[in-house]
Amino acid sequence: MAGPAVGTVPARDWFDRDVLDVARGLLGARVTTTTDEGVVTVRVTEVEAYRGAADPASHAFRGPSARNATMFGEPGHLYVYRHLGIHLCINTVCGPVGQASAVLLRAGEVTEGVDLARTRRQRAGVVRSERDLARGPARLAVALGIDLAQDGTDLVDPNGVVVVRVPLPAGEPLPAGEPHPAAVESGPRVGIRGPGADAALFPWRFWLAGDPTVSAYRPAPDSRARRAVRQTRPDTSGSPPAAARRGGST
Repeated sequence: MAGPAVGTVPARDWFDRDVLDVARGLLGARVTTTTDEGVVTVRVTEVEAYRGAADPASHAFRGPSARNATMFGEPGHLYVYRHLGIHLCINTVCGPVGQASAVLLRAGEVTEGVDLARTRRQRAGVVRSERDLARGPARLAVALGIDLAQDGTDLVDPNGVVVVRVPLPAGEPLPAGEPHPAAVESGPRVGIRGPGADAALFPWRFWLAGDPTVSAYRPAPDSRARRAVRQTRPDTSGSPPAAARRGGST
């Protein structure tokens, strides 16, 4: 299993780039949370990019709101939201202030604090195997112990509650025992309906090829199935905005 300390905490301008570049750059990054319970680190293996007003699947497509305010702020911060009133998803804000681009962290491998991550996941549901600890955006958020209170957290503070360490620059020798990055693959985003689901226009899901922690691709359920889910699961956080109802993630 790869260690927790590989990589460097980037300067803010690392996030102040096009969302597709940041998304690819986050593959292999380490995300570490430090709480009263302990430390957990996840190596990111799968992400999705969302490009604000230019992306019909983005939460920011229709402009700023109280819910998505963090997306319109300074790059290098964490955007946390509750999806369909059920589970949390975490994202890194990138690009210039006001453009509201973000990268959803979809899946990863727990490389530090495995026991704590497993305990958190068991509180939330069944854990079938270690590869499933952070396999999927909701599981990843639970494993890291992130909740809505972390929305807006600065990711470039090396002493922060949530810290991102990006992979070493290309060509720099990796420490002994650290696996070389796998090839990156891309495809349509998960659970998206409508214009943002066009695989030719938005192949903006990226993952490390062959990594066992990458989540399975699923298209968005049809409207009737989504209505049935809502009728059986009460929404304690209020109705999701239009982008979420279309299946968008960030």
